Amino acid sequence: MNGWSDDTEQRRLSEPPLPPELSPRRAAASGGVPPQPTRRPAPGDRLPPGAIPQPGGGSGDGYGPPVTGGPGGRGPRTPRWSTRRKIGYTALGLVVVLLVVSVSTYFWADSKVRREVDLSKVEDRPATGKGTNYLIVGSDSREGLTKQDEKDLHTGAAAGQRTDSMMILHTGSNGSTMMSLPRDSYVTIPAFTGQQSHKRYAASTHKLNRAYADGGPELLTRTIEYNTGIHIDHYAEIGFAGFVNLVNALGGVNMCLDKPLHDKASGADFAAGCTKMNGQQSLAFVRQRHQEADQDLGRMRNQQKFLSTLAHQAASPSTVLNPFKLYPVIGSGLDTLIVDKDMSLRNLASMFWAMKGVTGGSGNSITVPIASANYQTPNDGDAVKWDMTKAKTLFGQLKDDDKVTVTK
Repeated sequence: MNGWSDDTEQRRLSEPPLPPELSPRRAAASGGVPPQPTRRPAPGDRLPPGAIPQPGGGSGDGYGPPVTGGPGGRGPRTPRWSTRRKIGYTALGLVVVLLVVSVSTYFWADSKVRREVDLSKVEDRPATGKGTNYLIVGSDSREGLTKQDEKDLHTGAAAGQRTDSMMILHTGSNGSTMMSLPRDSYVTIPAFTGQQSHKRYAASTHKLNRAYADGGPELLTRTIEYNTGIHIDHYAEIGFAGFVNLVNALGGVNMCLDKPLHDKASGADFAAGCTKMNGQQSLAFVRQRHQEADQDLGRMRNQQKFLSTLAHQAASPSTVLNPFKLYPVIGSGLDTLIVDKDMSLRNLASMFWAMKGVTGGSGNSITVPIASANYQTPNDGDAVKWDMTKAKTLFGQLKDDDKVTVTK
């Protein structure tokens, strides 16, 4: 039967005819394209997990590109961040915050520094030695005190401004050494030009604190350089109000006393043992001298011990890591601290850290050698006379940054 078997013919005749619109001939005659048969995926065709086969995608096999997504085909899945990436971004954010805070704090603190002393005006300066020398001065300035403050602090209302304490803090390869200079030291005040009168005054011999009264920080610096031969690199001065505010901002300073201390003149009244001194009590402690056997010399030892203790507590983690405590301490200190024009925040920090290494009564906390604590002067009453033989040796060791062997 024209090559067809009975079975083939039977199957052809049993299949239902195509609808007219799907007939290949009808479609060709009308210029259309007959629909392509839908192919079922072969067993070897693999789809990605989550893919849904789409018929009629134009790929030639009857299936479009796979569509991935979550349940219900809601679009592509957003990859989750790994723990390592989260930690990395968090650390980066913290670094940026710390950088911003650090830079802001630096400029804030730098704007508060009172750079009012011009050491370039100091005449006939000695050569710069090894290491760094800071002249630290405690003045009796009443700036910022009310009449009630003067009464409460036992400061009185003396006019003018003098120096209550003077110390040279030396830092170098042998660590830190703090040398106190008695305010009643009988020294030569070199020739100078008066700040107000603009007159030239000849050299004269007086107590050391007279230099500050006559010519301020610049003449005091020149007088100390003239009598010691030590080049002063930086100057720092704090008055009564600044001292009190700094201690109060720190929350007090813990001091331990071997014996009771009472001094009506300064207001000091302490029992033996350890106590936390507030600003008012601290000022009374560092100013008292009448109970000390050697008067002013004993007071200087207490001042050195107090400054070292204050520096240790201000640098403790409880202060440095607590912004609510650190910022008031910085603000109180810088608001009333007067320094030279070349003093940077880095220099201030170096001075501060050097003070931590000084302990009252130790080998690195000394007083200029004394020949007489009650030297009778022609016109200034009792004064302190230096032992120039020992003093020259000590001054030379500080200038050359050698180990200090002269302690008395």
